[in-house]
Amino acid sequence: MNVDVNLNIHYTAPDQVWDKVGKVYESMPYWAGTENGPCWKGNNIDLWASVEPSGIQIAGEMPDNIWESWYFGLKRKLTESLGYEIGEPEDGFDFKYDWD
Repeated sequence: MNVDVNLNIHYTAPDQVWDKVGKVYESMPYWAGTENGPCWKGNNIDLWASVEPSGIQIAGEMPDNIWESWYFGLKRKLTESLGYEIGEPEDGFDFKYDWD
């Protein structure tokens, strides 16, 4: 399955937010490192992440049966780490601009 989602983590977030995001990325199954940006690889798995004006973008390929739980886990871990609910802006999840 081809995936392409955006999450409500704004590109203007401070370094401490990106440090937390990086730790969550590394904790996710299929983590493959950051040589050309964060990525996850495996059998039929080729995902990458980038920071865009529309939020963090996660795109690539992952089988449906893995994607559902992987994506849920990513959002749950990011929510716990960052302290606000992470989801897709088009689904009504707001960006956080007050980084105090």
